[in-house]
Amino acid sequence: MDTLGDTIDRRTALPADSVCEAALAAFIHDLDCRALAIVDGDRPIGIVHREPFLARMERAGAANRPIMETAEPDPLIAEIGEPAGPFVESMLTQRPAALLAGFIVCRGGVYEGVCDLAMLLPALIGPRQDVGLIERICTEVREPIAHALAAADGLRRLRLPEGASQHLETIAEAAHTTLSLLDTAAELQRADAGRLEIVAAPRRLQELMDDIAARWRIQAETAGVTLLVSYDGAPDCAAILDSARLMQVFDALIGHAMAHSNRGVIEASLQVRPVEGGFALTVRVRDNGATYAPHYLAGMFHAVGDAAPAGGMGVQLELMLAERAIAAMSGTLKAKPNPGAGATVAFEIEAPSAEGTGARGAAIEELAPVRSAHILVVDDNATNRMVVEALCEMFDCSTESVVDGVEAVEAAKAGRYDVILMDIKMPRMDGVTAAKEIRKLAAPAGRVPIIALTANADTDEVALYLAAGMRCVVEKPIKPERLLEALDSALAERVMHGAAAAA
Repeated sequence: MDTLGDTIDRRTALPADSVCEAALAAFIHDLDCRALAIVDGDRPIGIVHREPFLARMERAGAANRPIMETAEPDPLIAEIGEPAGPFVESMLTQRPAALLAGFIVCRGGVYEGVCDLAMLLPALIGPRQDVGLIERICTEVREPIAHALAAADGLRRLRLPEGASQHLETIAEAAHTTLSLLDTAAELQRADAGRLEIVAAPRRLQELMDDIAARWRIQAETAGVTLLVSYDGAPDCAAILDSARLMQVFDALIGHAMAHSNRGVIEASLQVRPVEGGFALTVRVRDNGATYAPHYLAGMFHAVGDAAPAGGMGVQLELMLAERAIAAMSGTLKAKPNPGAGATVAFEIEAPSAEGTGARGAAIEELAPVRSAHILVVDDNATNRMVVEALCEMFDCSTESVVDGVEAVEAAKAGRYDVILMDIKMPRMDGVTAAKEIRKLAAPAGRVPIIALTANADTDEVALYLAAGMRCVVEKPIKPERLLEALDSALAERVMHGAAAAA
């Protein structure tokens, strides 16, 4: 079992007689620095957390104040050899805020490094780990984060002092990042339990690469990185695959390369060649921005601690999930150093052909709905949203997405949706409450069909969803034919009600 020593950030602590300027410089020059320990000799006496510290630095003369005036004087201190899982289990009950914000790790009382929940997540994931711990973390940590986001949303409506709005957005961004980490960790746990969702559907491969280029263009330009996206295959080549998962893998590999490239070049390519029954897809993502140690490349899809990639735990968890996703598609991710600087990550998978049957393949024609629609997708999990959006696109339906029930109710007021696809468990406002609020709206917005998307579909739970005003339930993992059936039925009913109202 991994210990805290396998996960910590061994950065240098600040002496007790330091001024705040020293911590300010550390946070500004290292965006991955989330917390700094304060030591008296080699014994920890305090800790400084990034977001609240930077907010305090707005005050005149704050940078020259003694560091202990801004430090947390009662830091959570853990022993370096303590197993990660039991430690997290205990701290979720005793000191969840310190676990989330950051704590100090010592060896026999002597400072060794700092750590936080995000750093610990990779060590908690795997077939030999407690499969319920990640779910418990997600449940218990989501609520305070959701409350913080709700508070931030309320503060945005107030007249804040100069500079406060920027810090508020920084705090909100950190909260959203933590939620994203939890979502990825939960998916990793499902993958290791053999429950990773793969939804195959026809997709034109040239369009897939065009979407990736558009998705990363602005971020690459902002970072000063040259991103080259290429496609080597027939222009109309279409295959049956999980394009949302494939884009998720591209995101992980490009994000990793971006974290290591300082005004360098990143190449993302897809080569397609025919094989019996379909196509072999070879993907490569190459960067020239760093010189990687052999042990780093060997462990970049499952490493913790010193071998963790640049860009923070988010990049590491995404790489780990990418490895599981490609394995679920019967492929293998391999990283090799380039002859010069940088590395190339590559994999090959096979996919059945969907060519020769129209714009999106024969399977799409067989599943085409009787009418197109504009659909609101409501889900706090980014991967789930991508899967549902891809299926709706497959059915020639357009989509918009929001991340929780509060945003769903606000979006529904516009009355521009034909159907709402509603997740159930979400922060701020769950799907059942959101459905009830939407039903209070005046027609036509209040009469839009709502379809529940959930893995919780026992008889009592379905009755609860229907009582809230939802039309039916589509279980997760989502089967394309079941979603199509629900959409088709909802749209037919909506047309019927519209005709009756007109009469």
